[in-house]
Amino acid sequence: MNRLAAEPSRYLQEHADQPVDWWPWGKEALAEARRLDRPLFISIGYSACHWCHVMARESFDDPTVAALLNDHFVPVKVDREERPDVDALYMEAALAATGQGGWPLSVFATPDGRPFFTGTYFPPEDRHGLPAFRRVLDAVADAWATRREAVERDASELAGAIARSLAGPTAERPSAAPSWQELASQASEQLVGRLDRPWGGFGGPPKFPQAPVLELLLVDGALRGSAASIEAAEVTLGAMVAGGLYDHLEGGFARYSTDRTWTVPHFEKMLPDQALLVRCALAAWQVGGDARFRQAVEETVGYLLGRLRLPGGGLAASEDADAGGVEGGHATWTSEELRAVLGPRYDEVAAWYQLDGPPAFEGRHVLRRPLGAPLARPDGVQEGWELLRAARAERPRPGLDPKVVTEWNAMAAVALAEAGGALGRPEWVAAAGEVLEVLWRSARRPGAGWARTVQDGQARHPATAADVAWVAAASIALAEARGEDEDWRRAIDAARVLLAEFQLPDGLLATSSRDAQTPVVRPVELAGSAAPSANAVAARTLTRLAALTEDPTFGRARDAILGALRPLAARQPVALADAVVAGLVAEAGTVEVVVTGSRPDLVSCVQEGFWPTTLLVHGERGPWPLWSGRPDDGSAYVCRGGVCLAPVSERGELAQRLGELTRTSAEAARPTIRAAAQP
Repeated sequence: MNRLAAEPSRYLQEHADQPVDWWPWGKEALAEARRLDRPLFISIGYSACHWCHVMARESFDDPTVAALLNDHFVPVKVDREERPDVDALYMEAALAATGQGGWPLSVFATPDGRPFFTGTYFPPEDRHGLPAFRRVLDAVADAWATRREAVERDASELAGAIARSLAGPTAERPSAAPSWQELASQASEQLVGRLDRPWGGFGGPPKFPQAPVLELLLVDGALRGSAASIEAAEVTLGAMVAGGLYDHLEGGFARYSTDRTWTVPHFEKMLPDQALLVRCALAAWQVGGDARFRQAVEETVGYLLGRLRLPGGGLAASEDADAGGVEGGHATWTSEELRAVLGPRYDEVAAWYQLDGPPAFEGRHVLRRPLGAPLARPDGVQEGWELLRAARAERPRPGLDPKVVTEWNAMAAVALAEAGGALGRPEWVAAAGEVLEVLWRSARRPGAGWARTVQDGQARHPATAADVAWVAAASIALAEARGEDEDWRRAIDAARVLLAEFQLPDGLLATSSRDAQTPVVRPVELAGSAAPSANAVAARTLTRLAALTEDPTFGRARDAILGALRPLAARQPVALADAVVAGLVAEAGTVEVVVTGSRPDLVSCVQEGFWPTTLLVHGERGPWPLWSGRPDDGSAYVCRGGVCLAPVSERGELAQRLGELTRTSAEAARPTIRAAAQP
């Protein structure tokens, strides 16, 4: 065994028995590289990464490759889910040097951590234009020994490019940037123009579920009344839930689709994708009432709480793409397997899930529905579905990474709280509270800040800004869902830690905390990708806390973040879709709803509708200005921009008020008003 045997990360432990003399990331590894005067070989991946497993089998298990690594390098393994700041640094290096990135990420760096050569997957032999990994190792070792000056020069140049890219924008800002509403309009128009009809998505394969982009379309459509924006989101979500990207037997979404039609997924499932897509599907149902999206929410939450829930509390980070050594082995079927399981139900189920045509994936079938078809199963299909689920339960399961990632668990708590309130599922709200309680109990370290992960009950690695920002956002979502004042207090506590530990002089938030060991530069995440950036999440959270507390500190911090992001968003509004949403919501102004007394009907009216700018306060009273002077008269008080309307006591009237205040036209409000006003 090597040093990784002592690491709790499942991904690192998977490499503990290899002949490579691996080091975990840290100052000890860099010190060893300086002592030996050898370059670092930094391999970055994560437990559910299929090609990470392939390279491990082909190269890192090979004694010849291990000998080359051990003799000429200090090999370092990084779990990107534990250290997203380190991953961001070296991914930027790969993009700057080659224009390509991905995992496994393979980086050669000087002993002080400056990268000079990067790649991703390297095969054991020359293949498909990729050099054999052993040839790469020989060439890099030779360059370090014989052309050291050139290597150092390349490292310095690449480090400079990384620093310029990741250190945040320059202080120079245009005097007049477009409004956030104008930027939202531009981004939505660009996305609608790129929409792949009829299959959804905004480019060719591979297709990733871009939750920040979907949220932008839904929020923009709701606030501006843009039917085209809402349609683009619905077309994309509809194709996703019809295709094999969506798990029609167990619920949940795979990481991405390898084809245009969302049929063949890369079968790994990641916790953040489930959390973010639950929120998108919920919003789409709230706006349009499409039953497919509600079913996807219910089944995906079922997957979250059934498969990813850990015995000690919290939610697992991911589930592998492989099962029993076969990619997708748990989720795909041969025709013979289907007939054996389904018996007389075969014809009906095969027609329903399009299993009666040619197999889509390596001779095996992937369940999918026709575009636009309902997901709700008729009785005969339901019986076959239960047979398939039972047969699948007997198969080898994909590996589960039991790492509790603070950011992702808080993200899931937001989804559970919002969906629980909207769909009248108090058990989901309770589950959100349990997840957050694990984080506050285990990841919050008194006197030592927040931790990024909890593994075997042990908090590890300094938190990123995204971890703390999502904890604050989740605490707000839970306060709105269950009306307990302690949740508001926790949100404020987390927001203050966020600003104290991560805010830079220009107002933006650094990715890594002050005590994290990140070479070259302290990175700043400006744009979200699969998930919103920490700066965008923080801006939305600060907007809500400013409305709750009337503390100018939160408003100023929000304005500083958005002020730094707006010129960048003006140049690339789609790339900064998450920032555009945060800016649009802030610019529109918070609609404050205070429900006094015991009026669950009024509370549910707010929870069931899609009101992106609304802040809901109810239940236990706290020392916040929004409660001041309001008696427990069973009314809803609705205010915006310091102007309050007369209190209302009827559900339909409250829905109408919210529509008038949060939409630019009555026509745009009607879908949400219908959803919120239903009995």
